[in-house]
Amino acid sequence: MRTVSGATDRVVVVGAGLAGLSAALHLTGAGRQVTVLERAPRPGGRVDTETLGGHAVDTGATVLTMPELLDEAFAAVGEKTSERLTLTQLDPAYRAHFADGSSIALHSDPEAMAAELRAVAGPREAQGYLRLRRWLTELYAAEAERFIGGNFDGPLDLVRPEALPQLARLVRLGGFGRLWPKVARFVTDDRVRRLFSFQALYAGLEPRRALGAYGAIPFMDTVGGVFYPHGGMGGIAGAMADAAEEAGATVRTATQAAWLERVGSRVRAVRTADGERIPCDAVVLATELTTAYRLLGIHPRRPLVPRYAPSAVVLHGDAERGWADRLDHHTIFFGHAWHETFREIARDGRLMSDPSLLVTRPTATDPALAAGGRELVSVLTPVPNLHTGPLDWTRIAPAYRDELLDELERRGLDGFAGEFRLHRMDTPLDWAERGMEAGTPFSLAHTLPQTGPFRPANLVRGADNVVLAGSGTRPGVGIPPVLISGRLAAERIVAEPLALP
Repeated sequence: MRTVSGATDRVVVVGAGLAGLSAALHLTGAGRQVTVLERAPRPGGRVDTETLGGHAVDTGATVLTMPELLDEAFAAVGEKTSERLTLTQLDPAYRAHFADGSSIALHSDPEAMAAELRAVAGPREAQGYLRLRRWLTELYAAEAERFIGGNFDGPLDLVRPEALPQLARLVRLGGFGRLWPKVARFVTDDRVRRLFSFQALYAGLEPRRALGAYGAIPFMDTVGGVFYPHGGMGGIAGAMADAAEEAGATVRTATQAAWLERVGSRVRAVRTADGERIPCDAVVLATELTTAYRLLGIHPRRPLVPRYAPSAVVLHGDAERGWADRLDHHTIFFGHAWHETFREIARDGRLMSDPSLLVTRPTATDPALAAGGRELVSVLTPVPNLHTGPLDWTRIAPAYRDELLDELERRGLDGFAGEFRLHRMDTPLDWAERGMEAGTPFSLAHTLPQTGPFRPANLVRGADNVVLAGSGTRPGVGIPPVLISGRLAAERIVAEPLALP
């Protein structure tokens, strides 16, 4: 594993999202003097809780899986997640409503899920699910240590002798085939196939085009479980920042890194927008890739034009009632069309003609989030990013908002369009204004040329003491991958593995 050379005593981490905070915890635990700089008024990045309409609203990621990765980060400074956060496992993890009027609750417990499928889809589907669950578990085990949780110096690392047994196992399991056909070998009901493949969207991919290796994502929520931190998702970053500071790190919010002071190929200090000079021996850039490259003053050459994941429109609001007979904490409304609509947003640059929607009602788990006994409801639907579909969101947003509200009313939320009180609508234009390339919060899509060792590296050519972290680098998008990316960045600096058993 290539590492940062020379002294690494003082490290500046730019960006206090979960990747930067993970790096900060691991580096602090390894004895480094760490300063974290965050331009926003609070830590969190894409995992944030804001006050809207007097309520605590999660305006970023809402799905927390693999909390053991949080355990790993906190353990680096001798802490425990349970001492900092109160996590509740959601049961069901999701509830799915289909266009034919049927519904399926997705449970992480195998017996509960098999019983659900036996009642809704028949005994063959229940048995198929149990086989699928075993496959997902084996697949994740084959990938976790080396292909997801390890540093790559380049594509040749895949065929090094120590990697060949895991690579062979991944090939045998179908990791380099396509996810949808692999899922379809286990279950025949189209509704069940959707439940165990829609997660490919998290990686910016259509289920039919995603590699089988991305079965690791449905493993995380359908086997590992979905959790919620009481008080809101933003509490994760707050807890990590507090733990880092109590262990000796400095976390500074409302402080923007403006440029990097370089001598030859090494960064000697980070300069802030206020003109302050912060000396350092190494830097972790846990920012957007484009921001990192701008700070470094480079334009990396890649053989292919970067391809970004689809974006999303999100409506954040509240209502007097929560439609508890239809809405759990997370509820998915699938349309009639499925693969066709993914082509529309991912390749054609058009809005979904028959949208699928994720509705999140966190007050189902944590009523204290909302004031006055109201219910919080957020509605997310995938849309093209600004590269694929440069739509005029300033003009179309109001009409699209009304269309989504009416669509949910047609799908069983009686009176929703009239009772939902909107506090904020986020469109690709809003994501772009927050610095997210292509107007998407989901970063680079996990296409084959942007997967594993082919994804942008966390070491930067020509910058000997700079390491990248975050969703744009390895291993990728989502809370578990960015937590891992922070650890991988720290490993490059301390020159030793930091994963805890």
